[in-house]
Amino acid sequence: MTQPSFPMKSRTTLICIAALAAAAAAAGADGDKVSTGLAMQEARAEGLKAKGKKAYYPANQWDLSDLPAYLPQGEVSGTIRLWGSNYITDGNLGGYWEKAFQKFHPGVKFEYNLLTTRAAVPSLVFGVSDLGMGRKITTEELQLFQRYKNHDPVEITIATGSYNVTGWQPSFGIVVSKDNPLTKITIEQLDGIFGAERLGGWVGTDWHPEFARGPEKNIRTWGQLGLTGEWADREIIPYGLNQRYHQAVEISDWILKGSDKWNEKLRIYANYVGADDGKGASMGFGRLKRGLNDDLIKDRYGVAYVAAPVGKNLPPELKVLELAKTSGGPFYAYTMENLRSRKYPMTDEIYAYTDRPLDPKVREYLRFIVSREGQDAVMRDGKYLPLTAELSRDQLKKLE
Repeated sequence: MTQPSFPMKSRTTLICIAALAAAAAAAGADGDKVSTGLAMQEARAEGLKAKGKKAYYPANQWDLSDLPAYLPQGEVSGTIRLWGSNYITDGNLGGYWEKAFQKFHPGVKFEYNLLTTRAAVPSLVFGVSDLGMGRKITTEELQLFQRYKNHDPVEITIATGSYNVTGWQPSFGIVVSKDNPLTKITIEQLDGIFGAERLGGWVGTDWHPEFARGPEKNIRTWGQLGLTGEWADREIIPYGLNQRYHQAVEISDWILKGSDKWNEKLRIYANYVGADDGKGASMGFGRLKRGLNDDLIKDRYGVAYVAAPVGKNLPPELKVLELAKTSGGPFYAYTMENLRSRKYPMTDEIYAYTDRPLDPKVREYLRFIVSREGQDAVMRDGKYLPLTAELSRDQLKKLE
């Protein structure tokens, strides 16, 4: 397994990044000064070194015997070029997959260029990769692929997003003050809270005017959700993530029907390096003074969508609401079981993208990944969650 090495120019760049991080820390003792993107990149990479090699769940967490076993449809050989998410090889998963797959196909080698999920689809378009891995394809990436290829890429779900490991595509929960009487909420209500009137919404590159709604469906006070007493007339203050991040786009796809019309009072947070600790923060979580969690703790009337809202990621002053697609329910809590089964409506996923006609060695590798042996590797890595038998069979059908 080979990762791209840093040439001398890149080493010089890393030295410059460290200098920028130090300069950012020195720029403001109160932690509220602007930090550079390169400084954040260095802090992020440093934090992933130990985190990536740790298994957060037991190796036998799930019984995977109901998943279809991998049965090769022919012997393949050659090199598979993988581009996309760094999390595949920052953890152990890429190595686990490679070693297990080569037991069936020793003639297959792997060439990794896994630095960012943003490269997964463009690398396919321009012919430098055979397979792209990472988060859900964006509208811009899909349009790029369609413009050059005149068809859609093959999309295969290869794992379930993490339950509580930030970075490994964790799913999202709706978080409020523990004092809030509310215990559950629907996707439609979240649309009313986080969204605004709109003329339509997106599914991929397709515009849907039937997704339009008026301002009468806006929800701006807790009383509109049935709360009484002191809560009835209190304004709901929504908290979220920077609109330039793909997480905000995913939330829009889940609850706003792909609309870009957000609540005018939405408070947004971003990754940055704080001068008070010199370390990166995920959307401002952690020790920073101006983090989303820290501000939400002080705001009894706030509500936020938060990644991996369990354990140390969720302060004791906050709680997670149960979630349903419709008012008729059923409502589901944010649990590992509900994420893996996809009963929880805001479960995230990890995808692999490739082009047609399917390269035989790529087809075999994808068939292996979504089969029992590949999902056992997901479980052993202990950060993503494995597919269910039903989802595994659905992905295998796409590869027929």
